Amino acid sequence: MSILTESGIGSMHICFYGAGSMAEAIARGLIGEELVAPGKISMLNRSNAERLGELHERYGVQTVLQGSTNDAYLKGADIIFLAMKPKDAAEAISAIAPLLSPNQLIVSVIAGLSISSLEKLLGSSQPIVRTMPNTSSTIGLGATGISYSDHVTPQQRLVTEVMFQSIGLNAVVEEALQDSVVGVSGSGPAYIYFVMEAMMKAAAELGLDDKTAKDLVVQTVLGAAQMVKQTGESPEELRRKVTSPNGTTQAAIEKMTELGLPEAIVKGMKRSSERAAEIGADIERSIG
Repeated sequence: MSILTESGIGSMHICFYGAGSMAEAIARGLIGEELVAPGKISMLNRSNAERLGELHERYGVQTVLQGSTNDAYLKGADIIFLAMKPKDAAEAISAIAPLLSPNQLIVSVIAGLSISSLEKLLGSSQPIVRTMPNTSSTIGLGATGISYSDHVTPQQRLVTEVMFQSIGLNAVVEEALQDSVVGVSGSGPAYIYFVMEAMMKAAAELGLDDKTAKDLVVQTVLGAAQMVKQTGESPEELRRKVTSPNGTTQAAIEKMTELGLPEAIVKGMKRSSERAAEIGADIERSIG
């Protein structure tokens, strides 16, 4: 029996409450990997009919513009993705709580919102999955941290992991480590973009035109990531292989180390994780 058949996901109805870029990325993955038919996916938002029209036209998903209601989509869903903005989450989740039934799987992609907070807002023993995808999910190369409440069944775990595999890699972690996931992969793409910005600036100062600089930097980053992935060697091992004694790479690494680049990256990632915890605490206070 295949994992898709075992999960039963193809027969399920999935509702996205929130129709932003992350919800779109996940829906695109489900449809593109032929896990769920577009007609079994509904996408809701509070007022942006133009956005809903775009999503229906692009993917064939269902919205209120196709004649049903938000309440009907929520009640009829096997899986409900909570994908609204954090500032709107508490009010919106409390409002839909009376519509839900105990067997519906709730999947949150809301940064900082804990499982215990969701349980308070929902007021019931729903099976809840807390996730932290990143923006690379929009091209199917995401990295997602997944944590489960005690009420999630083995079959629901399987379904969850099948869904997130459609947009990249996932890692099941204890919920206490979700803030660490934010610091590593949630904010991670921006760190790489930041380094790429600096590399392109340096390339321009070294005399290369903008297009050439961008092409070289992009290919260099892509190639380096693929080398780590395909060879199975650690970044440290690969760096040593290309760092000849007294050569150009050693000169660059020594200067970057002298100026504190490794320490800055470590401290920055830790600060991202700390900020995730602060945002979570703010949400907890607003609910409490």
